[in-house]
Amino acid sequence: MPVGTKGTVKGLTPGDLREVGAGIVLGNTYHLYLRPGSDLIKEAGGLHAFMGWHGPILTDSGGYQVFSLAQTRRISEEGVEFASVYDGSRHVFTPELTTRVQEDLGSDVAVVLDECPPADAGREYHEESLRRTARWARRCKEAHGRRDQALFGIVQGGLYPGLREESLGLTVEIGFDGYAVGGLSVGESREEMLETLALTAPMLPAEKPRYFMGIGDPVGILKVIALGVDMFDSVLPTRLARHGAALTQDGRINLKNARYRTDFGQLDPECACEACAGYSRAYLAHLVRENELLGHRLVTLHNVHFSVDLCLKARREIEAGRYEEWSRAWIARYESTDRAGTDKLE
Repeated sequence: MPVGTKGTVKGLTPGDLREVGAGIVLGNTYHLYLRPGSDLIKEAGGLHAFMGWHGPILTDSGGYQVFSLAQTRRISEEGVEFASVYDGSRHVFTPELTTRVQEDLGSDVAVVLDECPPADAGREYHEESLRRTARWARRCKEAHGRRDQALFGIVQGGLYPGLREESLGLTVEIGFDGYAVGGLSVGESREEMLETLALTAPMLPAEKPRYFMGIGDPVGILKVIALGVDMFDSVLPTRLARHGAALTQDGRINLKNARYRTDFGQLDPECACEACAGYSRAYLAHLVRENELLGHRLVTLHNVHFSVDLCLKARREIEAGRYEEWSRAWIARYESTDRAGTDKLE
């Protein structure tokens, strides 16, 4: 899912997203609640009408901000009190409020309010937190009234298998339309993340969507798909583009590197997006170095297209029964160049 935090995938129009094949985008409840305000968006006819995107939308609950804004928030049984990143004003996000806000936004998929502790929080804290998250999840479900909106629960528990199993049991017992695996990609190693996911994902209901919150690098995407994940989101493709980095079949390249000043080849010869079909690496590198808006837009378009296309290819390989062999070969090619480190972003 391309991330449209504030009601826009940075630099791209809804038409661009349709063109690259995006099937769903993500919006951020915390930011949209503060600006321009969920009441205004509701008055506009909902987030679809407001942003001009008429495909599916998933909104998170603000739970990630519990993690990312840890220095300015206070957690209680009632909910989470935040300081606005815009003006410092205080706001209390309760399960009931975040559910109502997401209903006002009119997203197709809403997510329960949860706490996302850092990986090193310790077992005792994770245990207390996952049980509070389960109590919040039940309150979200009780407050949820839109029949045309799915509601996803979230499994927490850190890197502790026993706590993951407990959180999963509590969440599945409440009953949701889909289940998210939260509390990963928050400071643990890639190996720890995959080991925890490998234990958690198979225990989730097979007939419900499985959502991994917060992964967007190509190798990570293919590895979590192999473990049974259906949905994932990340700002990585758009964030990399704003720093001049492009994802390709042969690893990530940094267009600010001097080697691309005179490289008149395609950004990715195997990609059919507008940036690859119409412009050279040298031109894109020039735009990026000069901080031209067109450069950011074209590289963003490419990165999102690349990520969506990778998922479409993965789907085809799964259907053909070739996923394991294909993904292993794809990752080997990508990493053989990427590991060289010549184009790593500083």
